[in-house]
Amino acid sequence: MRSVEIELSGEWDAEFDAFLSERIYEFNSHATGLFDGRAIVGRIGDASGRTIAGVTGHTWGGTCQVTYLWVQESHRRRGLGRALLGAVEVEARRRDCTQVVLATHTFQAAGFYETLGYRQRAAIPDYPIGHAQLLYVKKLVASGAA
Repeated sequence: MRSVEIELSGEWDAEFDAFLSERIYEFNSHATGLFDGRAIVGRIGDASGRTIAGVTGHTWGGTCQVTYLWVQESHRRRGLGRALLGAVEVEARRRDCTQVVLATHTFQAAGFYETLGYRQRAAIPDYPIGHAQLLYVKKLVASGAA
């Protein structure tokens, strides 16, 4: 194997991240025949237009993945996270998704997700050290189903 030069950086590069995401989506879509991937983004602003809560993720192949869900600390425990996640679930059903997946850490919002019907499916211990990353799944019931 010949030697190659690798450039590593500690700086976030949103453009490069998007480039890699697009390449992975292309590969995955061709491998599975599923080309229905779409972003899902929600935002709540205050009276001055500043973002106080938001959610991002995507839907693809019958699954909705929540990447980030955040509520500004001073606005927590007011139902904003619940409202955002509820809106995501409604849109996911509209897009024919049968489940929502997300990851959180033991020091974040595990209890919040569990009260909304999410079930832990996996844990990665010591990520970060002394804590764990948790993977949650919620099965979605079709809009018209009982």
